Amino acid sequence: MSSQSYTVGQVNHYIAGLFQEDFLLRHIRVRGEVSNLTYHKTGHVYFCLKDASGVLGAAMWRSQRASGLTFPMREGDQVVVSGTVQVYERGGAYKLIASRVEREGLGDLYVRYEALKKQLSEMGMFDASYKKPIPQYATRIGVVTAPTGAAVRDIIQVSKRRYPGVEIVLYPALVQGEKASLSIARGIETLDAMGMDLLIVGRGGGSMEDLWAFNEESVARAIFDCKTPVISAVGHETDTTIADFAADLRAPTPSAAAELAVFDYKSLQKELQARRERISSAMQYCLNTSRSRLADAEHRLEMASPQQMIRSLKGRLDGARHRLNQAHPGLRIAQAREEALRIKERLVQGMDRSLEQRRHLLAVAAGRLDGLSPVRKLASGFSYVQDGRGRRVEDAGQLNVGDAIHIYLHRGQLDAVVSGIALEEKGLGE
Repeated sequence: MSSQSYTVGQVNHYIAGLFQEDFLLRHIRVRGEVSNLTYHKTGHVYFCLKDASGVLGAAMWRSQRASGLTFPMREGDQVVVSGTVQVYERGGAYKLIASRVEREGLGDLYVRYEALKKQLSEMGMFDASYKKPIPQYATRIGVVTAPTGAAVRDIIQVSKRRYPGVEIVLYPALVQGEKASLSIARGIETLDAMGMDLLIVGRGGGSMEDLWAFNEESVARAIFDCKTPVISAVGHETDTTIADFAADLRAPTPSAAAELAVFDYKSLQKELQARRERISSAMQYCLNTSRSRLADAEHRLEMASPQQMIRSLKGRLDGARHRLNQAHPGLRIAQAREEALRIKERLVQGMDRSLEQRRHLLAVAAGRLDGLSPVRKLASGFSYVQDGRGRRVEDAGQLNVGDAIHIYLHRGQLDAVVSGIALEEKGLGE
């Protein structure tokens, strides 16, 4: 045995030379099914060719696409690829470098996918009328995915960032292999029975074979029959499965599913603060309006007061007296005095009646204003109650045990949790 040793680079270079010298590998046509297809942002296309016996990595450089790829190649396409098998010396791997790709037909998996998609669509399982709305403030979220991997980590990380108090219940399901579809369907049924606000069903990216469990009819039916709203988050943005069509909402990735499922707690706090400020402004406006109306009533009452009327009559009498003094007719003066006394008597009586009426109207107006004052109601022991979503609570039946409520008092605010509910036939005012 020779004791001479070689470097890794020397071995890879030698193998690359063998590939270059082999005429068959330099001009070869390979038939297979497309999988792991990626259209890279550089313009290159990366994919694999597979059949029952193996998988061969392949690539088509951007310079060859215009003339060598004349159709939109997709996962599951059955193709014939012409090109050269080359060795990537640095990585010690070989790959089919395609110069031309011809479509021969659809792969078995893709045919099954399209057939099931058409069948379930005709049955109405994808119809928009069956889609359930996604709750705006979900606090208990069920997740059906593998217990390890990037998908579950991303969902938990994004959910906790948006709302630290969210409760996530994981059903550790198989997401790949023969028993995966049964495991996923069972996970959906289990979490649905636990009363979740929302379910996220999915996994990370992969080939069509890797994601095939989410193309099974059992999973689609479990999603369709689920009473809880379901967000499907399977693979990457370019991956589409039967589960995506059956779900109430499709998310392009597991991280995006968490963004859609969990509300932003900080944004909610800002919204609640804005609502508090609007309520406070409305109450202050109501009080200011009441004060303005009261001041206007006081002004009108003051203008109609006996003192003001007496001052006005005194001015008139003084004017009459001045005119009489200038005329000096004794009879007219006497008559004028008598008439003035009668006028004064009628005016005084009229002023008394008017004053009494004005006082009565003022008392009624003041009573109404006082009864309309929100501050008086709060000061009398009443309170204003909102549920956790900011809606006014008028009936104990609107709440459940454990719900968070906000109580606004005459001085201050209380945050509380409902520990018990007593439903009565009639309210306090009935």
